[in-house]
Amino acid sequence: MSEPILTVANQLTMLRMAMVPLLVLLALSREFTWALVVFVVAGLTDALDGYIARHGHQSTTLGAMLDPIADKMLVGSTYAVMTWSSVVDCPMPIWLTVTLLFRDTMLVVGVLLVSLTSGVRVFPPSRLGKISTFLNIGTGAVALALNAVGECPGAVQWLYVGTLCVLIASTVQYLYLATERAPRRS
Repeated sequence: MSEPILTVANQLTMLRMAMVPLLVLLALSREFTWALVVFVVAGLTDALDGYIARHGHQSTTLGAMLDPIADKMLVGSTYAVMTWSSVVDCPMPIWLTVTLLFRDTMLVVGVLLVSLTSGVRVFPPSRLGKISTFLNIGTGAVALALNAVGECPGAVQWLYVGTLCVLIASTVQYLYLATERAPRRS
């Protein structure tokens, strides 16, 4: 018997993906407060779909694959708009956004290549990966909030540096875990 596709948890993940264009349009329209509201709601759906999947016995292979893609779409789009848009008064640093986008692209391509060569495999997130995702989402929310209030304190650079450090550390850990779990040939 095949797994159900349209579980409540998967529907919440798809809803999060559908919120990304609205978030981008709001931010580009300088509606940073509303963009922040959409971002927070999307973040809450991330927590809620995970909770429902685990506690409502709705964990599916599709959900395990869609959830990190939805996170990458939400965070990557937010970082890109908050870095390169001319409407942003307090931009995020290019080095953070480029690192995040490169890492996310590398992970998605890597998982795709492994799936194509070794069969579909789900890579469960590590604790450090979850911390990185939480920090990436929090940093995106802070960037939106700063632009909503029209402030750009210099201390926010420390948040960006910390986010970068955790992002790099989780990337190194994922690379290590991927090589450790790779199928060995005899």
